[in-house]
Amino acid sequence: MARRFLILLILLVLLPQVAFAAEPVPPLPARQNAKTSPSPATARAKLPPLNILSIIPAQGEPGVTVTLYGGGFSEKTTVFLGNMELPAKGVGPKQLSFEIPRLDPGLYALYLKREDGATSRPYNFTLLPLKPVAVSLSPDTIYACATANEREVVISGRNFREGSQAIFDGAAVRTQFHSSDSLSFAAPQVADGLHQVQVRNPDNTFSGVLGLVVDGRPEVTSVDLGEQYVNYYNLVIQGRNFQQTSTLIVTEDQSVDQYMSQQSVITKRVTSLSANSLDQEQLLFVNCNRVVYQRYPYSTTPKNLRIQVTNPVTGGESSVVSVSAP
Repeated sequence: MARRFLILLILLVLLPQVAFAAEPVPPLPARQNAKTSPSPATARAKLPPLNILSIIPAQGEPGVTVTLYGGGFSEKTTVFLGNMELPAKGVGPKQLSFEIPRLDPGLYALYLKREDGATSRPYNFTLLPLKPVAVSLSPDTIYACATANEREVVISGRNFREGSQAIFDGAAVRTQFHSSDSLSFAAPQVADGLHQVQVRNPDNTFSGVLGLVVDGRPEVTSVDLGEQYVNYYNLVIQGRNFQQTSTLIVTEDQSVDQYMSQQSVITKRVTSLSANSLDQEQLLFVNCNRVVYQRYPYSTTPKNLRIQVTNPVTGGESSVVSVSAP
């Protein structure tokens, strides 16, 4: 009896230790890898907000570079102009730029989009019509008495359109469209001097101003002996920019004493109104390229003549031409 009691007492002492040892040990938590990538939500939370603080310029035409200043820009941030996505050139986290594409003029929503899906607030951007650009005129100088074919002027440039017009001194003239880079027009009959030429597109945008010179200065290119009569003959003067009011200045050397070879210089002015009788010299106007000097020599001996044509009304004078004639 005493032996059974002793065994029972020993079991009561050892039973709690056996039960504790049998309890399972919970596994240790796995060590988190320090290089595990954060979730997209965590990454987005770390990026600064995408916003635009200024747009320079606030409006423009196709081909113009626009610079945006703000914050939250990344290397993959793109620009949206309306529904069109445009590549942007980033200068830094606070500055990027883009070039305006060829779109119809009007008002567009301008905003940014980042690769994580973040977008900026949209702003209104005005796309202006593409202005015509006039670069050069060919020729840039015409003569006052030029023919119709000689008065044709070609305007070279860019952004010309069907319906574009040449503007001459503020007034539209008949224009022929060749291409987006070329137009032509016939210069009207105008006074000598510098005149303004522009291009106007159908949307009423204007190019800069080019200068066209109308040269009215008379010029003598040749003097030839013409018809000869009993007491006079003709000197045919060829050139340009002669007028009905042109004056011929004739300077000639005359012998005073044939033995001492003395000479005197005589200068006379001859016009189309000079002749009051059949014996007086006069200048006959044929056209702006040709006049005839009707000369009454006092002898048939050749002399040295120096002639010059002037236009008293509009101004200008030709160079002096030397001629040997009676």
